[in-house]
Amino acid sequence: MTIDFGAGFDSIAAAIGECTGTPFKALSVKAVSGGSIHRAWHLDDELRHYFVKTGPVAAAPMFAAEARGLRELSAAAVVATPTFITLGQAAGEAFLVLEHLELKALDQNAGAKLGAALAKLHRVRGDAFGWAADNFIGATPQDNAPHPSWPHFFGDRRLRPQLELALKNGMDRSLLAKGHAVIDRIGGLFIDYRPAPSLLHGDLWSGNVAQTRDGVPVIFDPACYYGDREADVAMTELFGGFPISFHAAYRAAWPLDSGYESRKPLYNLYHILNHFNLFGSAYLGQAQRMIDALLAGLKR
Repeated sequence: MTIDFGAGFDSIAAAIGECTGTPFKALSVKAVSGGSIHRAWHLDDELRHYFVKTGPVAAAPMFAAEARGLRELSAAAVVATPTFITLGQAAGEAFLVLEHLELKALDQNAGAKLGAALAKLHRVRGDAFGWAADNFIGATPQDNAPHPSWPHFFGDRRLRPQLELALKNGMDRSLLAKGHAVIDRIGGLFIDYRPAPSLLHGDLWSGNVAQTRDGVPVIFDPACYYGDREADVAMTELFGGFPISFHAAYRAAWPLDSGYESRKPLYNLYHILNHFNLFGSAYLGQAQRMIDALLAGLKR
């Protein structure tokens, strides 16, 4: 579908020209499907192509955080990301402009490349758990205030805010109490395991990975911070969609700790709670089962 563009897209085109140093006038503006939070567009002048996200002005901090995350991942120089171009506001909306890439789902070959690249990304280390700035997981704010203890960071910066938000969204207080009990006992999952602060994508589900036409794996829509690498790996298994070759290549490059399976539900609980908070009650039963299973394991 082709969309007639007006002053808003003209302003975005002008911002692209100012950033790149070459005047740009969009000859085509096409809506791009797939996003669940913002609108997306493909702008081109037949020679240059750009991917643009637009949303209400309130989305500006989310776009800025996404740009910071892409720059952080790009600086690691181990896996491809769309190049950040510019961001700003036009015609009463916020916008983010990225390099436009022709993408398709990962095949086995690109999956293997991505698995090896992710292991390299996770070897990029931080000084503490967290990040220099807060960001978002989907549309939910994510507190990245650094802390030297991973169990403390994950309990207080990840699970606790999601649980408190879930209470406001209709979760029962008894389940909140169980969630807090998981946080109180979280150290039991780290008695013999001391993760280092690895650079994480932070929102690594199959909708945020793809490959180019020539088979180069690409990651995008990050929620970056420095944390336990298992948190990224666990999410790749939560909703599926990654080739078997991806998992095999990651483990070949950097085998997982023997206790990974016991911690995987902890990390994925964060995302299931976030899905409950963003998308509603369909995820509440899954969250309850995960909390009960974690508590049962931690009582042993």
